[in-house]
Amino acid sequence: MNSKHTTLDTPVGGTTMKFGVIRGNGIGPEIVEATKYVLEATGLAIEWVHIPVAEEAVKEYGHPLPQESINALKEVKVAFKGPLIVDKMRGRITCVHDDGSEDTYPSINNAIRRELKLFVCPRPIRGVLNISGKYENLDVTIMREITEDVYSGLEHKIGDVAAEGIKLTTREAVERVTRYSFDFARKNGRKLVTCAHKANALSFTDGLFLKCFREVAKEYPEIESNDYMIDATCYSLVKFPEKFDIIVASNQYGDILSDLAAGLAGSLGLAPGGNIGEHASVFEASHGAADDIAGLGIANPAALILSGALMLRHIGNTVEATKVEESTRNVLSRGKVLTPDLGGTATTMEFAEAITKEVEAYSR
Repeated sequence: MNSKHTTLDTPVGGTTMKFGVIRGNGIGPEIVEATKYVLEATGLAIEWVHIPVAEEAVKEYGHPLPQESINALKEVKVAFKGPLIVDKMRGRITCVHDDGSEDTYPSINNAIRRELKLFVCPRPIRGVLNISGKYENLDVTIMREITEDVYSGLEHKIGDVAAEGIKLTTREAVERVTRYSFDFARKNGRKLVTCAHKANALSFTDGLFLKCFREVAKEYPEIESNDYMIDATCYSLVKFPEKFDIIVASNQYGDILSDLAAGLAGSLGLAPGGNIGEHASVFEASHGAADDIAGLGIANPAALILSGALMLRHIGNTVEATKVEESTRNVLSRGKVLTPDLGGTATTMEFAEAITKEVEAYSR
């Protein structure tokens, strides 16, 4: 196994594991079923807990993200979700809490993260033999802070002539995501943590991000640290990917870097991710709902399957997680069963079935 392989480590007990499942929109239901199929092949005793969100929740509760669903996610603690459609320019959502208070968020994805107090989105992206070309050796984990920055939704209109948004940066949030990143590096034998910022132009907000990063880095003298401007990070990631190991970034920068890295690996369908909190975690692919191909059975489920493996690793099932990860990479590398986004003709379930056979044969 690659020495830089990622591990999310929060063991939980019990022989039968309950996993929450959010089906999502667009291609979500298709890739969710494919992921469940592969995870069941590990032989683990799994109970799937369906949690309605978006249209399903509107039909049942009259709200796309009701407190019943949030409470169910808190109870199950670990879940994975299909992508959710967020309409451009009108994605805001208001959640009313059990005590009558309410909060408004810029999107349903943002609402899930913040209602559950999830604070970091690790997105490990690795190149794949025979898929990623000159980026076959790419191995970078992007640590995206997901509680604030310009995605906080603190914006307003000034008549019909302007609009203004606040870029929120707090010491608490930056120290938390930075410390998580260095702890992750320490646990997983990673050697370098890089801060991506624009502190030359945004001297207060990104300046605080960089200042807090450097202060926390001093607590981990055995791990190298450095920083790059966000534009230079993008350039260098394309030109010299070997320069990077773990990249810590604010919400928007981390979002953009994740898609860039996925493109280098070969497809958005290869980029898994998780949303980690102290009391709950939700795992999801980095890509969107791809409504244009929904129902055609051709969506690439690899990113969500790999996110499912991250979920298994997160709860301490590292053997099963490795089986899923390496089986997925083996199927991809052989190139015999690939979905159309990777140049193949396989359906979503044909791809999942190929991985399942690999998982079942993995330890023989």
